[in-house]
Amino acid sequence: MNTADQYLKSIYLVQRVADGPASTGAVADSLDVSPASANEMIGKLESRGLADHEKYKGVRLTDEGVQRARDALCNYCIIQRFLANVLEVEEFRDEARALEAVIDDTVAERLDTIINRSPNCPDCFDPEADACKLLDACSEQPAD
Repeated sequence: MNTADQYLKSIYLVQRVADGPASTGAVADSLDVSPASANEMIGKLESRGLADHEKYKGVRLTDEGVQRARDALCNYCIIQRFLANVLEVEEFRDEARALEAVIDDTVAERLDTIINRSPNCPDCFDPEADACKLLDACSEQPAD
């Protein structure tokens, strides 16, 4: 997953929580980047046809952007579930955030054979907890 995919995933999740356009500030906060950096990447996503940004109203993903965001979120869920349920990594959220940028689709698919992803993925993802609802660890750990 590349940086653009991380932004798409973030915009998708912020849109879901806000039930509307994602503000640049909320996207920046979710990725721990400056609003200027978020605005710059949102502009790049818009130029690629993945997002529509309206100044002072927020950003919405296009259909293609939504599909790429959902794919990125599936990979993120796979990484989290592998770390938490298979490797029993306590800090699985932090590790998953670090790994999502370097794990490609091929590796994610191979990890998926181990964790047996839910057919409704990524709808099983809880953005408030920043975790897949199917994680064994979610019932044991409070959200960050």
